[in-house]
Amino acid sequence: VQLQASGGGLAQAGGSLRLSCTGSGRAESRYYMAWFRQAPGKDREFVAAINWSGGHTRYADSVKGRFTISRDNLENKVDLQMNSLKSEDTAVYFCAASSSLLVQTRPSHYNYWGQGTQVTVSS
Repeated sequence: VQLQASGGGLAQAGGSLRLSCTGSGRAESRYYMAWFRQAPGKDREFVAAINWSGGHTRYADSVKGRFTISRDNLENKVDLQMNSLKSEDTAVYFCAASSSLLVQTRPSHYNYWGQGTQVTVSS
């Protein structure tokens, strides 16, 4: 499975960005998909995850109510809509896929990773 993340960029605080992750290779429709982020000097942290049907999602407390994860299995795509952005959302964002049947929030449980896309929020 190869994952390609896109959509990062520069936004003002309070603004919005939408990230997309497109998968290729083995169909990832049965995988849990997630977004993680990593700010300079910090560990990679969980942002949001969605199960294969899209019926179950989980969010980090820091983004709950502001970010929405969604997926389209026909297009092998997972999106992260980010609203009400804050300066602390600035990081490199990574999409990831896990073959686990349960939602996982630790990076070590994810088998495949995209290359990352930079999100910078100016205050």
